[in-house]
Amino acid sequence: MDKRQMILDFMATKAYRPLTLEELIAHFEIKEVEEIKEFTQLLRDMEEKGQVILTRKNRYGLPQQMNLVVGRVQRHAKGFAFLIPDDPTVRDVYIKSDDLNGAMHNDRVVVRLHKPLDIKKKQEGEVIRILVRANQTVVGTFEGSRNFGFVIPDDSRIGQDFFISKEDFNGAKTGEKVVIQVTRWPEKRRSPEGKVIEVLGKKGDPGVDVVSIVRKYQLPEDFPREVLAAAEKIPLTISPEEIKGRRDLRSLPMVTIDGEDAKDLDDAVSLEILDNGLYRLGVHIADVGHYVPEGSILDQEAFKRATSVYLVDRVIPMLPQRLSNGICSLNAGEDRLALTCFMDINSKGIVENHEICESIIHVNERMTYKNVTKILVEEDKELIERYRDYVEMFKYMSDLCFILKNKRLQRGAIDFDFPESKVILDEQGKPVEIAWRERTLADQIIEEFMICANETVAEHFYWLDIPFLYRVHEEPDLEDVEELNNFLSIFGLYIKGIGDQVHPKAYQTVVEKVLGRPEERAITTVMLRSMKHARYAPEALGHFGLASKYYSHFTSPIRRYPDLVIHRIIKEVLKKGGKLNSERLEKLRLKMAEYAEQSSLQERIAEDAERESVDLKKVEYMKQFEGQVFDGVISSVTSFGLFVELENSAEGLVHVSTMTDDFYHFVEKNLTLLGEHTKKAYQLGQRVKVLITRVNIEDRQIDMELVEED
Repeated sequence: MDKRQMILDFMATKAYRPLTLEELIAHFEIKEVEEIKEFTQLLRDMEEKGQVILTRKNRYGLPQQMNLVVGRVQRHAKGFAFLIPDDPTVRDVYIKSDDLNGAMHNDRVVVRLHKPLDIKKKQEGEVIRILVRANQTVVGTFEGSRNFGFVIPDDSRIGQDFFISKEDFNGAKTGEKVVIQVTRWPEKRRSPEGKVIEVLGKKGDPGVDVVSIVRKYQLPEDFPREVLAAAEKIPLTISPEEIKGRRDLRSLPMVTIDGEDAKDLDDAVSLEILDNGLYRLGVHIADVGHYVPEGSILDQEAFKRATSVYLVDRVIPMLPQRLSNGICSLNAGEDRLALTCFMDINSKGIVENHEICESIIHVNERMTYKNVTKILVEEDKELIERYRDYVEMFKYMSDLCFILKNKRLQRGAIDFDFPESKVILDEQGKPVEIAWRERTLADQIIEEFMICANETVAEHFYWLDIPFLYRVHEEPDLEDVEELNNFLSIFGLYIKGIGDQVHPKAYQTVVEKVLGRPEERAITTVMLRSMKHARYAPEALGHFGLASKYYSHFTSPIRRYPDLVIHRIIKEVLKKGGKLNSERLEKLRLKMAEYAEQSSLQERIAEDAERESVDLKKVEYMKQFEGQVFDGVISSVTSFGLFVELENSAEGLVHVSTMTDDFYHFVEKNLTLLGEHTKKAYQLGQRVKVLITRVNIEDRQIDMELVEED
């Protein structure tokens, strides 16, 4: 057994009382000097990670035994924060601003829990130790005077301006966007301090906005020289040696189906109808693991990034372009190495047989969602003629898609059909249009096929009892379901549960009831927020949203590290006939927890950066419409006003102070602003006309006023 786990297991016993380092060394009968040094270092490492706590009396114990929780701070712009615990079974902890004790947004900390006065209320606590500082650098706007300056962070969740002494200006001028290195952390009555290490440019200059986001989230723009050198050594052709032992599928008709601007194509599909009437679905995924071995310099960089980041105007890839758009991308007309999952599926959507194998493939056609949908829905004669060899296969794919989707919905999967908006930029990075991206039939085909492959692979390896990385989405907390039901009751809706459990079907029932209603988008958004965030884990804890017992991410190894990890495990198991020695199994088990934590963290960072870059360009686009009237829907009601979403998905605020026809009071129970005299009510989902009065690109805010209908 691993020494770290041995220590944790010993401390978790009921009889354990906190022991000193010397007492622990004596208990584990460690006598050699080198072993004592190693053991001491291991304990320090565990303490830094918050796995064990060193008390003031120099004794070691587990956090949970001392009423402590370890996790990451998620601070709100208003000052308060929540601790997101490392242990997903522990609920979030509310922290008042006075109890942060110098901790900043995203720091890893130890929190002491307060004794709850009311068991139904949120658990509260205070920060007693900061383990890891997240914000080593901060992006913001520089404000200088003769003798000193300040930097106001772009991220309002950081919550404090940074003092900059004159010798640390490094050429920065008032109004410029800068990156600072933190030199002193905040204390009770003292501002944090920093020094300017990079001037990004004048606020509002072209390109400065997105670069600020890149720096803010510390996204790696360029690959290190040695990583690029390693990528350059990878040949762009496949040798006969590499094909040995692989299933040759080059004669099997197959296609890729992606967006028109996709460059990293990591999944291809094939479909045959067997003599017994079963659908044989083939999902063929780029064999990235062949080119990125475990522990290599390419692997180390991929682990650090953990995901590709798709900003509004650029992609920051997980792997160098030579791999992501080159030898790993399943480009039509070229031989490629792949991992294939064949599934024989009956008319009820049940996978009767499956097989996972290493393969060599040859994609015949690079299809787009648009063209496949035109063939199947619009029966476009020109496209039908052009792709006549594949039209029948596309029709069978459509049939199988609906079979798989119906099976998924019957078992209770939640089908949030959120249309996505996309900001289209010109060559200078200026937004020229906000367009809705339609979820086509072809999108659904690929989505259902990938879900099916992900489930099949996850279940296969679960029953093999091999260390694996799962995509998990746990049940929502009952407290959050209760809050959601308070909100839904305004619309006469309710999430039903049995005892202390909620089935995803209860969510899907509500989704179906609000379909097509004006408040649909607002309600489904609140429902989504009430649920836990999906993450990666070494255990198969199930996927609530998909109503799936076993789920993994198998289908995108070019852009997601977890997929690459499980590909390497699959290949190792295939080569060794399913038998890995105990030493290797133990090593993999330890690595899975590390991989899961890093992948989940980087995914959240990527999502935040992507969302912020899109919102930024939406606001910039709307600047040209100041003084114009638009139709919109009330997407949120607060005590200070109404948030209104326009038909192009841009959102703005109608402040209550601009509603001058009456005095409006916020009725929290009904989420309504109600006129004192007129009894005029403004509610969630209500259609309104608004005038755009001011667009502040810097604060990313659109101010609106209500316009009375004639």
